[in-house]
Amino acid sequence: MPFPILAGKAIVDSGFNVDNSCRFNDNDEPTLSRDIGTVTLATKSTFSCWVKQGKEANVTIEGDAGNPIFGAFTDGNNRSHIAFNDTSPPHLEVWSKKGGSVIANLVTTASYRDLSAWMHVCVAVDTTQGTASNRIKVYVNGTRVTDFGTETYPDEDAVLEWSTNSASSKIGAKHGGSGPSAWMDGYLAEVYFIDGTAYAASDFGEFNEDSPTIWQPKDASGLTFGDEGFYCDFEDSGDLGDDESGNTNDLTENNIVAADQATDTPTNNFCTLNPLSRDEMTFAEGNCKATQASDDGGGSRTDDNARGTMGVSSGKFYWEVKGTGGSGAPVVVGICFDKLKMGSDLSGETGVYAIQNAGATNAYKRENGTTAETSGFTNPATNDIINVALDMDNGKLYIGINGTYENQAGSTGDPAGGSNETFSSISTSYFWLPFVESRGDNQAAECNFGGCPSFSISSGNADANGYGNFEYAVPSGYYALCTKNLAEYG
Repeated sequence: MPFPILAGKAIVDSGFNVDNSCRFNDNDEPTLSRDIGTVTLATKSTFSCWVKQGKEANVTIEGDAGNPIFGAFTDGNNRSHIAFNDTSPPHLEVWSKKGGSVIANLVTTASYRDLSAWMHVCVAVDTTQGTASNRIKVYVNGTRVTDFGTETYPDEDAVLEWSTNSASSKIGAKHGGSGPSAWMDGYLAEVYFIDGTAYAASDFGEFNEDSPTIWQPKDASGLTFGDEGFYCDFEDSGDLGDDESGNTNDLTENNIVAADQATDTPTNNFCTLNPLSRDEMTFAEGNCKATQASDDGGGSRTDDNARGTMGVSSGKFYWEVKGTGGSGAPVVVGICFDKLKMGSDLSGETGVYAIQNAGATNAYKRENGTTAETSGFTNPATNDIINVALDMDNGKLYIGINGTYENQAGSTGDPAGGSNETFSSISTSYFWLPFVESRGDNQAAECNFGGCPSFSISSGNADANGYGNFEYAVPSGYYALCTKNLAEYG
């Protein structure tokens, strides 16, 4: 089972499967944009999407804070957005200004800081309603939100900016006084904009019939999109802004490329690195890249670490890590148990099994509290791809370099055959998570858990279930760390 529990998303088959999402990397200032034409009905609209956040919205990256989902802008006095705001902890916010005055401002009392799970956000606007609280309805995971810390509704028949002719709409950004002021970090899937109709969340999702507290996507075909509506399913990597609504309202990709197409989706959630568990590291590429900070200026440097969002105590799972950039030895790669304390140097801690390059003839091992040079494991070098095959059915960990596995004496390992493991006797009493540590200034651990690689893939290998996208072949019997595999094997 996943660790932490991912909002019940460990479903083998939900009946309707979302195949792709789009990764938004805040540092790139990514957006999908289009100018709004003549709308069908300016007083009614719906925006719906699934989102997996990549950062806490109050964390500043590249000078901006907040995690926006959708926005529209004419000028500084006329703009609207849906975003996780930059308070600590972050709240969901629907905000609009018209003619220089704020006409709508809904800020949820609930906070949203889970960076490991997908959530559904739906905002329905119908300003023709006589009751003010019915003019904007906000739904999260199928349930209408009624508790707001700030609660300002628009006047009757008011028009928000995303229903305004000639306004610029953007998925993945919100606007300040003169243009975009914050960018999305994370993943978006099943993005709908409806012009002229206020739909409910139940038009886009449903509660699972076997697990009635689990909200999941459903086939939303048959909706009326209006003239300016669009639907992005992100299934064409060469055209991620493609409109599949039946209209021709394609969006323009800005700083979004084919490699940003992901298979990490609300119906199959993949492991990523967890920024909430980090020491002093920065995260990018959908939380699949973690970079260590520089030293403190006094010549000292902490060795920073991060761990994955999913852990296992049974089953066989595979992932890849590349150490890039910076100075010093390449990254430490392995596993740690879920109860391991956070800290800058875990070389002496129990609950870590990992291989590292420490400048010796052979690689160093971290083996449940001991750190020592191995007798023959090859030293990993910068830009090597380190293969990790975790066999929790037999308490074994296999680590390889560029597709070749070794035990600590240098003999070739065989994860599929169960021989010459790098580490053995790993306790099944704990949940074990992917673990990386950087040991050089500005050095990065780039991970590929299969959902959206942080480094370029030249070959492309899936597991036996067809999940994941890896540089090297997944050993027979091993699987990508994703909720569908966890539900079946974890």
